[in-house]
Amino acid sequence: MITKLNVASIYVLDKDEALDFYVGKLGLEKGNDVEQGSYRWLTVRVPGGDGTEISLEQPGAPLHDDATAEQLRELVAKGALTGLVLLTDDIRGLYESLKAAGFTDFTQEPTEHFYGTDMGLRDPFGNPVRILQQG
Repeated sequence: MITKLNVASIYVLDKDEALDFYVGKLGLEKGNDVEQGSYRWLTVRVPGGDGTEISLEQPGAPLHDDATAEQLRELVAKGALTGLVLLTDDIRGLYESLKAAGFTDFTQEPTEHFYGTDMGLRDPFGNPVRILQQG
């Protein structure tokens, strides 16, 4: 029986830039950062969370051939691949702190819905990120 999600992955075009964005701007924490030959296993996670991590994967070897990697890079840049949905307890505060820090790539300001208040943004590579305050 499956009991928990351990790792989910998103594609990024630069792992160091992704780490800076997800940790430095959104406030996640670095999980694993391990070199295995030419491959770098890099994850981030919610501080104090249940241990579920987000793997920051770069298209290319050893996972993809050159043609596939190029196609994936193009799709990432278009925001056409899967994104993330994160939870917060203060969406308006987070929105204001991101704006104050100079972040401008919002796709939606905080908006109230029947399920809570959410906002949208894109990471530096085009991946969509939704942030939700439930309730």
